[in-house]
Amino acid sequence: MNDGSGMPVKTEERLRKPRADAIRNRERVLEAAKAVFSAGGVEASLEAVARRAGVGIGTLYRHFPTREALFEAVYRREVEQLSDLAARLQSEAAPVEALRLWLRANVEFVATKKGMAAALAIATSGTSELTIFSFARLTKAVGGLLARAVAAGDVRADVSAEDLLRTLVGMCLLHDQPGWQAGVVRMLDVLIDGLRVSAPTRRKK
Repeated sequence: MNDGSGMPVKTEERLRKPRADAIRNRERVLEAAKAVFSAGGVEASLEAVARRAGVGIGTLYRHFPTREALFEAVYRREVEQLSDLAARLQSEAAPVEALRLWLRANVEFVATKKGMAAALAIATSGTSELTIFSFARLTKAVGGLLARAVAAGDVRADVSAEDLLRTLVGMCLLHDQPGWQAGVVRMLDVLIDGLRVSAPTRRKK
């Protein structure tokens, strides 16, 4: 069968399918790796990642030839997703709620990062490119949300995006017991409430 271009349609479909399958497989591996590394840490096996993704170990290695390459890809994907989330929240949520939701989403990111900390240290040894990339993207993301909340008169203006990120990371790193994420989320709510600008209350006569 011919589509008028001189190339059979079935041939075109066969040429396109591997590319589409490869993209889907890569995304499945990254999503599975995020879950496995968050739960099992740096020692979690790549075989467990492949099983969770529903792909063969050979498929995993074709996309990510080393453990460090997989860790770095997961890390970059998380940073990109958080950046995209900040852009969506700009139009989908009120200023303070958008800031709160974005900071909460970062708790899951830090959980993944903690599970990969040792491997990431190896992957980035001798270069700070990954650190610069993530800090720049995340600072820009939270900075936009913070500026919007300040412009709305909802939060105080003397806190920077860097202050928020460092506070968030500090709270996450100080908690290492099971269920630590829930405790950090509670403290984030306290932090956001502390940033809010309250209307002056009248004294009772």
